[in-house]
Amino acid sequence: MKDMLKEIVARAKADYAEIRVEDSLLTQISYKGRALENISESADFGGCVRVLVRGGWGFVSFNRLDELEKKIAQAIEQATLISHHVNRATKLAPVKVVEDAVSLAPKRDPRKISLKEKKQILEGYNDIILSYDPLIGTSSISYFDKYSRLRFANSEGTYIEQEKLDLGGAVVAIASRGGETQMGHFPFGSSDDFGVLVGKDEEVRKACEIAVGLLEAKSVKGGEYTVIVDPVLAGVFAHEAFGHLSEGDNVYEDKNLQKLMQLGETYGSSILNIYDTGIEAGYRGYLKYDDEGVPTEKTYLIKNGKLVSRLHSRETAGVMGEKPTGNARAMSYRHAPICRMRNTCIQGGKATFEDMLKGIKLGVYAKDSYGGQTSHEMFTFSAGEAHMIRDGKITELVKDVTLSGNVFHTLKNIDMIGNDFAMEDSGGGCGKGGQTPLPVSHGSPHIRISKVIVGGRK
Repeated sequence: MKDMLKEIVARAKADYAEIRVEDSLLTQISYKGRALENISESADFGGCVRVLVRGGWGFVSFNRLDELEKKIAQAIEQATLISHHVNRATKLAPVKVVEDAVSLAPKRDPRKISLKEKKQILEGYNDIILSYDPLIGTSSISYFDKYSRLRFANSEGTYIEQEKLDLGGAVVAIASRGGETQMGHFPFGSSDDFGVLVGKDEEVRKACEIAVGLLEAKSVKGGEYTVIVDPVLAGVFAHEAFGHLSEGDNVYEDKNLQKLMQLGETYGSSILNIYDTGIEAGYRGYLKYDDEGVPTEKTYLIKNGKLVSRLHSRETAGVMGEKPTGNARAMSYRHAPICRMRNTCIQGGKATFEDMLKGIKLGVYAKDSYGGQTSHEMFTFSAGEAHMIRDGKITELVKDVTLSGNVFHTLKNIDMIGNDFAMEDSGGGCGKGGQTPLPVSHGSPHIRISKVIVGGRK
């Protein structure tokens, strides 16, 4: 296949052309309460052609290799028509020509675990949840693993074969009483190890404990607090509130964002460092090459409090006169690559957790995340678990804790960064441009933020 793909793409009558071909095997299992909702194994094969003609892009997907010549012609026709309506020059940042083959070396390969054994593990966790407490009336459990083999060829001479593995899911306990429902969950994910799902009885019991405990907890009193945020919620904050603002296409398409996100501007104290990386194996955002054949890297976005870079595809890097960072990603062969994050992290600092607690007369310790919303620089996130901090000590569990504010003000209010960096992988993913859920991870130590608006009861 290598010679065929290289030959076809080299003779395409376009300024630039690329072909991606993907084979994949997918396993899925899900429970809702006692009901086994889905257990399936499936295979998929397909590919796509993307071409650039005088500034216009053409994109066509296919499921048969014997259609490839026809699909190239269709993509060129599309691009030519679009080129008549392009008002801005399209320039691809130069990258080195690469020939490489990337093989998997899993710690524990899910392909070697039978479907029966996977089901038994999840069934065991479901039994723990449904027998834990009468207040827990149901559960929600999901699992998937996906093996992919990808081939990429472009008209510049690059040819890459990559094997990828992605697995993840969540075990959720759902407790109810008097019309109120609360949840506790154990999420998991990896790009190289089925072991993240094995032997997690205590984690599942902890999820049950949180679900039941939240029914008893009082709602937090809304107001402005000093907040300590755990690595999970801090990582989600880095991804959602700041990472998306750093994606090159979001910046060059939005003049207001260009004014806000100027390189060299100060967005925090000198202790603050935020980066996005694709090079740490094992996490769901790991990939050696992106979907344009560009090597991934560790890209600092904020360094010592200053904005130093952003996340680029070849096109956004070319338009903005910056270097590509290996952040062009596509959900599958059905989609064109766009600027996406990989593993987005707040770098560890020097403070201990005890250091952070000192001096807080009344504050909030916010843990875990049940999602949130962002709109440009404004954000709202819901904590999965939270406790009050009173006179430097963690005290009672509270619920209905939401954190909101302006991301730039919040970054400047980070006054302590912990020395306990941790990565978090879950079975969810990132959504953008109709491509969801894309595998990503996030990481952070504990961080302390002053003057955070915490929503709750009045």
